[in-house]
Amino acid sequence: MNAPQRAVSAPQRVVVTGIGVLSSIGNGVEEFTSALREGRCGAGPITSFDTTGFLHTSGHEVDGFVPERWIHRLPVEQLGRATQFTVAAARMAVQDAGLDEQRLAGLRAQVTVGTTDGEAGELDRMMAASVAQGPEQPADQLLAGRLPAHQLALAVARELRLPRVVPTVLGTACAAGNYAIGDGFDAVRTGEADIALVGGADAICRRTFAGFSRLGLVSSDVCRPFDADREGLLTAEGAGVLVLETLESARARGARIYAELLGYGLNCDAHHPTAPDQSSVARCMELALADAGVKADEVDLVSAHGTGTPTNDITETRAIREVFGDTPPRTVALKAMLGHSMGAASALGAAASALALAHGFVPPTVNHRTTDPQCQIDCVPNHSVPADLRVVVNNGLAFGGNNASVVLGRHEEEPSR
Repeated sequence: MNAPQRAVSAPQRVVVTGIGVLSSIGNGVEEFTSALREGRCGAGPITSFDTTGFLHTSGHEVDGFVPERWIHRLPVEQLGRATQFTVAAARMAVQDAGLDEQRLAGLRAQVTVGTTDGEAGELDRMMAASVAQGPEQPADQLLAGRLPAHQLALAVARELRLPRVVPTVLGTACAAGNYAIGDGFDAVRTGEADIALVGGADAICRRTFAGFSRLGLVSSDVCRPFDADREGLLTAEGAGVLVLETLESARARGARIYAELLGYGLNCDAHHPTAPDQSSVARCMELALADAGVKADEVDLVSAHGTGTPTNDITETRAIREVFGDTPPRTVALKAMLGHSMGAASALGAAASALALAHGFVPPTVNHRTTDPQCQIDCVPNHSVPADLRVVVNNGLAFGGNNASVVLGRHEEEPSR
């Protein structure tokens, strides 16, 4: 006898109803939106660790962050900085979405956080203490307790008291934020979760800064993506968390909708440890567009990975032209303002894309002087512009060939009949 077939419901439409942000240009959705419009650059001297001996010493740090303002239940001193960022951004996002704890407690939730370094900064501190005190001295147990990367998602569930939650941390380097968004999107559109809190977080740390410095990829002053005189990136920190829910749920509770999440694409080419592959990047965007049911000529803006390194910018712009033709959409690089916040980068890009759709503007690529002839795009230099945006593609590209593209669309309520 055949077992009865389980009915499979049609995929649900998924929307963004809450945004939480910590960044070098502003904390919280209002300040972040204003900074994007103004083209604010958050670069400055690194203060989180001793930069003595490094040729270049600038980065993008989060300023004015008071964890106790957002973390109410967990002992703050037991959380590493990246975990603090994640929890704070998650609480910002649910408050922005108008979700109270009573409502959250009744929902099946997915919490997915992308990261590059986890709590590597805490490990840096623990190792420095070990070197200073000698190997015989036992490790600081408080520092050691902050190290597990799974806390980035688990701490969110504990702080918000989510009793029916699947917490996940993804470590796909600098594309991890988009990977996390795709994971939550699938959970909500298939009905596995009622709500998803998704995004990415990283804290600036000596290990990653030293690695990029050794590769010769750190700029001497600021990041200038697509510029003929660009020197490289500046490492950064921050967090971006989005609240995803079904369109039906958002309508039922009268929620404000920033944007609709239309689809995403992932691939990994393993072409090179650090260098991106043009055809693979193009294929990733094509996969995202296919998943979203969007044609290339319907895209109004690409939020590029745009690191400001010579290789990335040329390869990515060529991939964009491969997908969109000789007159591609406006293509901006937020890392000129935000720095490269690793696992948070594409999550912050997705947040900025949703805000651009909701408020009708294109954030600029700042610090720009002259576009590299090999980067044949309109990068919206230095000043934001008003724009009637319909569809935005947000890219995240990572070491090891991990690529992730997310497609967001403007939400417009259908007229009642």
